[in-house]
Amino acid sequence: MSGNASQLYKRIEADHGYTQILFRQALQDPQGALQAICDIGDSLGLPVTPKEVTDYLATLEDPDTKQWIIKARGGL
Repeated sequence: MSGNASQLYKRIEADHGYTQILFRQALQDPQGALQAICDIGDSLGLPVTPKEVTDYLATLEDPDTKQWIIKARGGL
């Protein structure tokens, strides 16, 4: 499953609808956003676990993504 995180991230990043849904979810409930990402992965046939998502996002060099993952882990 771990290989799916990269593919899923690219699919979500390319779809404005997904990014807007996840942005709103992250503002209200960051942990819920992780589950929403997993749910999107399931619906697209790219299943991932919350840990796989956070591990993958932590490898990115994008400062905005890194800030989101800090929030998702409860850091802010």
